[in-house]
Amino acid sequence: MKTSRTGSKITIVGIGEAGLVGLKPAARALIENAKVLVGGARHLAMIPESRALRIEWTDLSATLEAIEAHANEDLVVLASGDPMWFGLGATLAKRFGPERLFVVPTPGAFSLAAARLGWPLQETLCLTVHGRPLENILLHLAPGQKLLVLGEDTFTPMKIADLLRSGGFKSSRITILSNLGGPRERIVQGVQAGLGLDVIAIDCVADNAAAALSRAPGLPDEAYEHDGQITKRDIRAATLARLSPLPGQTLWDIGAGAGSVAIEFLRAVSSAKAVAFEKNPERAARIGRNALALGVPALEIVTGSAPEVLQNREERPDAVFVGGGVSIPGLLECAWKALNPGGRLVANAATIEGEASLLAWQKAEGGDLVRLSVDHLESVGAFKVWKPAIPVVQYCKVKT
Repeated sequence: MKTSRTGSKITIVGIGEAGLVGLKPAARALIENAKVLVGGARHLAMIPESRALRIEWTDLSATLEAIEAHANEDLVVLASGDPMWFGLGATLAKRFGPERLFVVPTPGAFSLAAARLGWPLQETLCLTVHGRPLENILLHLAPGQKLLVLGEDTFTPMKIADLLRSGGFKSSRITILSNLGGPRERIVQGVQAGLGLDVIAIDCVADNAAAALSRAPGLPDEAYEHDGQITKRDIRAATLARLSPLPGQTLWDIGAGAGSVAIEFLRAVSSAKAVAFEKNPERAARIGRNALALGVPALEIVTGSAPEVLQNREERPDAVFVGGGVSIPGLLECAWKALNPGGRLVANAATIEGEASLLAWQKAEGGDLVRLSVDHLESVGAFKVWKPAIPVVQYCKVKT
């Protein structure tokens, strides 16, 4: 929560493995003239003793309070590399507001790793698994993709190798870069234990064509574990087009089945959020496994019946998909009421009862109705025939 108090600037200086000698003169002067220095034990150890009060970063809440208490005393916070790139700067900006900060970055681990490898940084995805699920990496695996990943501990490189193997990318080339920019810099090809302050570089190579999954909507049905309760591939692609995933927005997937719509909403935009509501506990567990396998472990899964489980939600969604239960009394009303202005309500029905509910809702509330029908080519003996899938009626309306 941002503090209401206004005051002096909070200076944040990024520092690398080289310590003071790796900084520009102006950045060194800020540190040398500080009356209060805040940082982790490793960073504080890089700074020669002075008259400055030293506050070691330990407990988050207590340290933030200490920063606020000393903010008008020429305070400098020491951070790693570029403080605004998976760094401490984001935490301080959220607490104190960006207008309170004066940030002095230095080349960080990603920039140094790209320089050592000769990788164009603008063509390289930079990720972190420090305090984040390792499975996030799966979302970004693609042939030819280059990844730089900040590790969490000495075992991270081996965990990543196991993940690549399970995801169909065991042939990828791995480089471990440790303590970049300092006297203990180390660059190692292949998988082994790291030093804990590692960047793991991954040059992605798929084991076969089937391992590569696009982030565009409409993954093969075989990419999911399901019991038949899944929005089929072609209908799913049309559904996601109507739901229109956007950065930072939230989806409610009601009657989620295998979770395919919520999962592909998250795969489409990394900063999106989604909640999958499913009353069947076995299916809810299956959604969790699918989310992990497809690189979106942040998917929230709620087990329970709608509309009851929707009643006490604090967030308001920007998109709602009703994939099952459109004929349940009060469900469409509850979903529509919850939507933010500009939000999209999309509902699919494959039964006569569900279609009747959508026709009645559209008559009362307006919106668009389309009937989607897909035929698949199949063999019958020596001949080929078109076999129609069950048609789906799809409703969509944008809340103004």
